[in-house]
Amino acid sequence: MNFVFISPHFPHTYWQFCQRLSQNGVTVLAIADVHYDLLQPELKESLTEYYRVDSLENYDEVYRGVAYFAYRYGRIDWIESNNEYWLEQDARLRTDFNVVTGIQADRIRSIKEKSEMKKHYLEGGIPTARQTLASAGREAVAAFAAEVGYPIIAKPDVGVGASGTYKINSEAELADFYAREPHVNQYVVEEFITGEICSYDAVIDSKGEPLFESMTVWPPSIMDIVNLKLDLSYYVDKEMPEPLRQLGRRTVKAFGVVSRFVHLEFFRLDSERPGLSNIGDFVALEVNMRPAGGYTPDMINYAHSTDVYKVWADMVAFDELRTEEGKPYYCHGGIRRVAHRRGQALLLRLRQSPRHLPLPPQSQ
Repeated sequence: MNFVFISPHFPHTYWQFCQRLSQNGVTVLAIADVHYDLLQPELKESLTEYYRVDSLENYDEVYRGVAYFAYRYGRIDWIESNNEYWLEQDARLRTDFNVVTGIQADRIRSIKEKSEMKKHYLEGGIPTARQTLASAGREAVAAFAAEVGYPIIAKPDVGVGASGTYKINSEAELADFYAREPHVNQYVVEEFITGEICSYDAVIDSKGEPLFESMTVWPPSIMDIVNLKLDLSYYVDKEMPEPLRQLGRRTVKAFGVVSRFVHLEFFRLDSERPGLSNIGDFVALEVNMRPAGGYTPDMINYAHSTDVYKVWADMVAFDELRTEEGKPYYCHGGIRRVAHRRGQALLLRLRQSPRHLPLPPQSQ
């Protein structure tokens, strides 16, 4: 099996995906825009060959890299980055090289654009926040706000996290949003929902069935953390409520997900929303067709006494689970925002419970 991994050096932990693929007998071929000598030793040891481009943003360069690998090693079986930023390019490469083990270019809108995501939620009967398009105009959005109530949330139709997000509390703020946002027609507007953000994290096989499932909870919302410059605290739960499990699986089916690591976000409501759902119910927020960001996969490992990098590599190589899951725990992550003379620095400390739980052998 020939696997082309795009940008395996970033995020920092992604060398582990390559290592587990190699351990499963997969030929791992990497493309990135950093000098080979700057790659981590563990990553170098996992690669059969590395192709450096001047810029991963240059599609022609990356295309030539894949073509070179196909010429030298034969048919390419997988092309993947597991990275939100490169999802569209990954899909285009798969389409151009007839690689059928991942999302194709004609389906990328459904997982990148929030407006398209909403259609799949509705088709699957999955509760989700009501939405309209900012391009419909200020009067139409004002009418939408009158229906669902202020505040409302405006966010880029294509975007990650809370970047570029506005919380609009009144008609005056709505007018201000239209006056000062230069890309207003690229925004969607949704009703404001309060509650914990809970994610359904899973590795899905080629039949759309989960090989592994986990739940992560963010008590302070990412939007508040970004806009109010808060510290961040979140945790991987030791168990998953059955309603979230069922909604996660229904969402996977609604979006036709196969052979992927997914990070699906839901609200657990802390107040009743007439016309939507009740307190404690889960409401879909958005889908992410890649692993959770940062060190969350490592936190999932600690919480479930397993190795999700290996679980994913098992899915790729064997389309089945060959990695055991041990005793469940909670795993808490804290990120403290501190002042620094060179700018803002983020310090990450992972706390596991109980403290004597050893690191997974592959992660020591």
